[in-house]
Amino acid sequence: MRNFSVVTQFILLGIPHTEGVEIMLFVLFLSFYIFTLVGNLLILFAIVSSSRLHTPMYFFLCQLSVCDIFFPSVSSPKMLFYLSGNSRAISYAGCVCQLFFYHFLGCTECFLYTVMAYDRFIAICFPLRYSIIMNHKVCAIMAVGTSFFGCIQATFLTTLTFQLPYCGPNEVDYYFCDIPVMLKLACADTSTLEMVGLISVGLMPLSCFLLILTSYSFILCSILQIRSTEGRHRAFSTCSAHLTAILLAFMPVVLIYLQPTPNPWLNAAVQVLNNLVTPMLNPLIYSLRNKEVKCSLKKMLQQGPILSKK
Repeated sequence: MRNFSVVTQFILLGIPHTEGVEIMLFVLFLSFYIFTLVGNLLILFAIVSSSRLHTPMYFFLCQLSVCDIFFPSVSSPKMLFYLSGNSRAISYAGCVCQLFFYHFLGCTECFLYTVMAYDRFIAICFPLRYSIIMNHKVCAIMAVGTSFFGCIQATFLTTLTFQLPYCGPNEVDYYFCDIPVMLKLACADTSTLEMVGLISVGLMPLSCFLLILTSYSFILCSILQIRSTEGRHRAFSTCSAHLTAILLAFMPVVLIYLQPTPNPWLNAAVQVLNNLVTPMLNPLIYSLRNKEVKCSLKKMLQQGPILSKK
């Protein structure tokens, strides 16, 4: 019999083909990370501080901002740590946590985009019944539901990945622990699990995307029936911001997990876009296309200097 030692830690090799440019990447990714945190915190404070924005749409936008604060925080601190010249080692438990929280927050965001599309569907297609249908109880259930089902999906995927024995190589050819790269290190046949994981990872965002597409199909039909040019423009403006954010969130998932022949460098580039750039752009998308959020932000920023003088 062959003797295998159980792996207790993994070594993150980082983004492929980026040797020698670590300092440049550190500065770039640190800038993205800081802008992401600041932008989403500003959106969060702007919505909380303005009573006019205490509506279901902005309630879900608050939840999205919270997700966008934590989502890049799963992989970015460790990546920035080793890009600055420190150890690339990550413990087995740390790797499990990275994979779990990455998929938990990612799945939660997918479900949240679906809920936000449903909210816009009710607001535009049934405006007179909107406050009755989207009451506080329904919004709370939907918000908890997105996290609950995200947790179930993440638990399933994490259990699927780490039920395998890891007893040989421990070098992760990536900048964080994710399913495809971890399965390559397992000391067992992973073909069945790869298929189950692919179906699971692909089916969830596909189902959400189809529900979103259905909601926006009805929304488009309703918008075209609005006689007022101003009303039509306002509805288009709100929905276009949502659709832009949705495309930025769902396209990387398709490119990373559903491509027939994986390309490590392309996967890493798209993953960085998904982990850092998209959460950074979401505050810009929602604030620049939304007068109410811009007014609240302006008011909040103007109050800052006034309060500091008192």
